[in-house]
Amino acid sequence: MVSPQTTPDLAPPSSTDPAQASPQPTEVLAGSIERVTFHNPENGFCVLRIKARGHRDLVTVVGHAAEISAGEWVTVSGAWVNSREHGQQFKAAFLRSSPPTTAEGIEKYLGSGMIRGIGPIYASKLVAAFGDQVFEVIEQAPERLREVPGIGPVRGQRISQSWADQKVVREIMVFLHSHGVGTARAVRIFKTYGNDAVQVMAENPYRLARDIRGIGFRTADAIAARVGIEPEAMIRLRAGINYALLEASGDGHCGLPSAELLKLAGELLAVERPSGSLDETGASSRVPLEAGLIQSALDLELAEGSVIADVLGGQPAIFLAHLHRDERRIAASLQSLAVGCPPWGSIDAAKAIPWVEQRLGLELAASQNQAVGQALASKVLVITGGPGVGKTTLINAILRILAAKKLRILLCAPTGRAAKRMAETTGLEAKTIHRLLEFDPAAHAFKRNAEQPLECDLLVVDETSMVDVPLMASLLEALPAKAALLLVGDVDQLP
Repeated sequence: MVSPQTTPDLAPPSSTDPAQASPQPTEVLAGSIERVTFHNPENGFCVLRIKARGHRDLVTVVGHAAEISAGEWVTVSGAWVNSREHGQQFKAAFLRSSPPTTAEGIEKYLGSGMIRGIGPIYASKLVAAFGDQVFEVIEQAPERLREVPGIGPVRGQRISQSWADQKVVREIMVFLHSHGVGTARAVRIFKTYGNDAVQVMAENPYRLARDIRGIGFRTADAIAARVGIEPEAMIRLRAGINYALLEASGDGHCGLPSAELLKLAGELLAVERPSGSLDETGASSRVPLEAGLIQSALDLELAEGSVIADVLGGQPAIFLAHLHRDERRIAASLQSLAVGCPPWGSIDAAKAIPWVEQRLGLELAASQNQAVGQALASKVLVITGGPGVGKTTLINAILRILAAKKLRILLCAPTGRAAKRMAETTGLEAKTIHRLLEFDPAAHAFKRNAEQPLECDLLVVDETSMVDVPLMASLLEALPAKAALLLVGDVDQLP
């Protein structure tokens, strides 16, 4: 009843995507930055006011930049958008900046605080001393900085080093842009790899799909083609194996039979025929890669432990390592929880059922009577069925009986909507699983775990079939060994 986790690939749409057929018109603006209204150094998001060519008034530009400063010259490409709150803005998909060339721009740039050791006062002194040659002095003859009163060896070294750092950032961004990487993604790549970004991109761009959330195989594959990585390169084939398993996880599979995986990977890694080339039917098609090459890639992935070999339905199968590990964690947790008596001890169902029927003002069906009796005697129970079969009535009956025993009961569901509906139907508080486990965004981990378990005697999980494998593993890990577990779901909701 648990779904594997999927990671969306946020690559641009392919040429067959209908959204690609009518893209927004792209426009290019160029001008000097008058003011940096906002800049988030973590993700590069920025709001700029620029004096653009051909525009009388200042233009508001929204985009991304690793580093940005007033006085710089920027070239941006994108489209105009109307914000209800902020009015007309230019949304930049690509943003390239370069040092200013005018004395006014240079002074504003140096005085912005972008270059360590220089503030507005020293910026004015430097421009007065060296004019529009000040950047050449900083880069090629930094010892001349001491000609400016107040700049000694220490400050001069700080200025020179800061300028060198800025130059590295600029060169990396230019490299990424030249290989088709949009500015927002370029910033995330730079933030992840720092000065090694160019080396990573040149040697193995498929690391992007593994290391950076929101960048998938298709994006990395397009970049790899631009930097000259061959379609048969082993790093591409190995990344394709993982991509095929991720695609399968989107259909609800934690693993695939080996033969099926090789076939799927071959289709996903197929290479387009040269332009104008046709197959024997006269239609353009994709050329599949040799099965032997893909098998070699799979062998390397198995040897490294990125994927795991196991048996599925009597057939050899391959799993993504983290999903295989989490499935085993789930199995071990359920096996451990099922041992022993429920925390409420022995309850006489023959007495409890008439009591709860009176409290609820209804009569349970024979199958519901049987289910209540089984629930009261079990530590782990699954209730499944489609809409209208009486799951809600059954759960309310069980909860009413156990609440009368003063037990600590926790209710949760994978989504906020499901949790709200659960609270409305039971009259008890219900939370999302992430909220229940106290997700910490900074650590990207749950505070509730085996070391700090949930405080409950019974945990009820609704819409269990929609909980992905890693989340279920974390939830069960945080459940005390003495607690009972009630899983509710509908098998028809499975992906």
